[in-house]
Amino acid sequence: MHLRKITLTALALVTAAALAGCGGDGEDTADAGQSPAAQVEGGTAPDEGTVLDTPFDKPDLVLTDTNGESYDFAEQTAGHATLLYFGYTNCPDVCPLTMSNIATAARSLTAEQRADLRVVFVTTDPERDTPESLGAWLRAQGPDFTGLTGDFDTIQAAARSLGVYIEPSYTDDNGDIVSTHGTQVLAFLPTDDKAHVVYTEGVTQETFARDLPRLLEGELP
Repeated sequence: MHLRKITLTALALVTAAALAGCGGDGEDTADAGQSPAAQVEGGTAPDEGTVLDTPFDKPDLVLTDTNGESYDFAEQTAGHATLLYFGYTNCPDVCPLTMSNIATAARSLTAEQRADLRVVFVTTDPERDTPESLGAWLRAQGPDFTGLTGDFDTIQAAARSLGVYIEPSYTDDNGDIVSTHGTQVLAFLPTDDKAHVVYTEGVTQETFARDLPRLLEGELP
């Protein structure tokens, strides 16, 4: 077992560590409303996933996909191992790296496994990430990935229900657009459609490549 187990109270520590102020200097984290949390016991390397002691249910999330069609997240991913990530296409670093790591790992799967896997990217910047622009960006990351956009309040509520903190994008004093968002990847198992594993920013494509076959079987890595 490569993973650590974490309580929901300790998850706040992981969430705070996973915040990224993309496009700015990252100082927004201090104002993100994160309260101190208990230390995580039995920690592991930052490139490993984290098992939740109480898995998250899938959020009731209906958005618009890159074809302009309505997409019911819980319905469309039911019974499939699913990776869910909240980010945005103008992110200069962590978002493209995370999606690239997942895409590289997915290429090591069999065709049948790839068809069974669901990777869903939900934008945290829906004003700029239209279905068209999101689709073009995501196809460069992984042609089988699903991109979703829509009402920010709906997206924020779904993210927060999963312990992922996001805030509306804004323009700073330098004219740069800043989008503060958590960098967690939530892994839902196909057996109960719950998120059992959280991957944070330090996780590499090697970790995803190792873990995905077990997740597809409904097993913890």
